[in-house]
Amino acid sequence: MGRLVMKFGGTSVANIDRIRNVAQHVKREVDAGHDVAVVVSAMSGKTNELVAWATETSPLHDAREYDAIVASGEQVTSGLLAIALQSLGIQARSWQGWQIPIHTSDAHASARITGIDGSELIQRFKERKEVAVIAGFQGIHEATGRVTTLGRGGSDTSAVAIAAAIHADRCDIYTDVDGVYTTDPRVVPKARRLEKVAFEEMLEMASLGAKVLQVRSVELGMVHNVPVFVRSSFDKPEDIDPHGTPPGTLICSEEEIMESQVVTGIAFSKDEAQISVRQIEDKPGIAAAIFGPLADASINVDMIVQNVSEDGKYTDLTFTVPASEYSRAKDTITKAKDKIGYKAMDSATDVAKVSVIGIGMRSHAGVAAQAFKALSERNINIRAITTSEIKFSLLIDAAYTELAVRTLHTLYGLDQA
Repeated sequence: MGRLVMKFGGTSVANIDRIRNVAQHVKREVDAGHDVAVVVSAMSGKTNELVAWATETSPLHDAREYDAIVASGEQVTSGLLAIALQSLGIQARSWQGWQIPIHTSDAHASARITGIDGSELIQRFKERKEVAVIAGFQGIHEATGRVTTLGRGGSDTSAVAIAAAIHADRCDIYTDVDGVYTTDPRVVPKARRLEKVAFEEMLEMASLGAKVLQVRSVELGMVHNVPVFVRSSFDKPEDIDPHGTPPGTLICSEEEIMESQVVTGIAFSKDEAQISVRQIEDKPGIAAAIFGPLADASINVDMIVQNVSEDGKYTDLTFTVPASEYSRAKDTITKAKDKIGYKAMDSATDVAKVSVIGIGMRSHAGVAAQAFKALSERNINIRAITTSEIKFSLLIDAAYTELAVRTLHTLYGLDQA
């Protein structure tokens, strides 16, 4: 017997039939003797509908009221699931973020969790064996008493944070896929499901384009050492042995992975834009003149490449930003032109970032060189390169994304036999 957090996303609770299916999954774990807390998202499409209503009412709306509106989606789901569980004879109660409470910062629509008091949940496990059905994605700013939301994918973050707060043995993330794959199976049909992935690898994969888990949820799992198990909610509840290991991927500490491959997975993102600032006088403070205003505008810069002229007088700086921030980034640089002193600015949106990730790279040389050779043989030009201890990323023309991913997936032996 143990203590579990079970998280179900929007597609898993999209309608009443699916909510009843979720209730059967929860019942299976309760019948096996586990203490269970369930974290739910809004029903599929509901958050988008609520956001649209807020925008239709007023395009420029109060962020505090926006949070009050969009947080209601999870409130509905938690109440419905609690009713479904009660109809199965299971003690269950719905909880909103402010009732637990989940304390957050006051950055409405993108708040960060600052603390969770799990004592009441633990007490109810002991006294009543009561299932806690918790509305994900939301919390409360203690000083103002206002409801806050954690941003897209925030229910994953809620689930892992609650798992840490109640000292759960594991946090199961139920979704519409049955685990983490070596890359997107829609692009590479030979992609295979991974049994285990280290926190560091998953953090890179999530931040570089893999959509399975939200980045902050992986960070929390790593900081608090909460094992996270990604599994499918569409497996039949009655076919799963609660004492066995169902299909899925365990996100865990590196020490739990006996033997790691050099490369674990390939991530990619087409949500990229490239900006090149040309012929800048090469002197101290130029990088700060470019990237300072971008930081002040809350624009995340990713890949940075600098080329200095032969005489050392001038330099070119190329960097990438999310495609959604492309126009703002260009405007920001244009406004700072006098301070930067550049001669020209080039930009492109038809680019993609392909990343190769694996903790095994720490102890193997030449991994990136193999990729450069393989891509050159396919006539794929590399615009920019960044590296870290366990990954490297390549910026290429977007038209070659799928070809590059398939080439690298095969190169590193990730194809299914």
